[in-house]
Amino acid sequence: MMILSIILGILMIITGACCLFTPLTTYLATGYFMCVMLLFYGIAGLVYYFKKKGNVLKAVVSVLAIIVGLISLFLPGTTLVFDTMMLYMTAGWFLVQGIVSIVLAFKLKNQDDLWFVGLIAGILGVIMSIYSFLHPQVLAMSSGMLIGFCFIEAGISTIVMGAVLDKEDK
Repeated sequence: MMILSIILGILMIITGACCLFTPLTTYLATGYFMCVMLLFYGIAGLVYYFKKKGNVLKAVVSVLAIIVGLISLFLPGTTLVFDTMMLYMTAGWFLVQGIVSIVLAFKLKNQDDLWFVGLIAGILGVIMSIYSFLHPQVLAMSSGMLIGFCFIEAGISTIVMGAVLDKEDK
């Protein structure tokens, strides 16, 4: 088992390094991952519907997910819609998170001496959101790099966990 964990970990680290050296390409590949996720979501929803006689609306949504996933996979350029949508959703998430942090900081103003840390984090989140909306290409590059770092971290983790679990089995 340890050998497989080491091989998988090394492959993940190599993949992460490739992602770091090609962040824009990595970002552009995320649209394909979303298409595949839509397909799996739709298939899982239909399986659940037929096994458990679930909600008809869930079955309809599952069929729509499969259709959108297939169209997006096989129609050139449609994955770019997912890529762009993810950029603006991320920028919107930064905005919402920043606003929530600001509101919570003011609510904690009388209870905590370090309330201003939340305020500063919230203001930075709002600024990052505005910058992301105005310059989505920077967010695309940083997204690709973050994916690379995640692969490297997961690879190291896989190797370490494989070694630890192998020692426990003996």
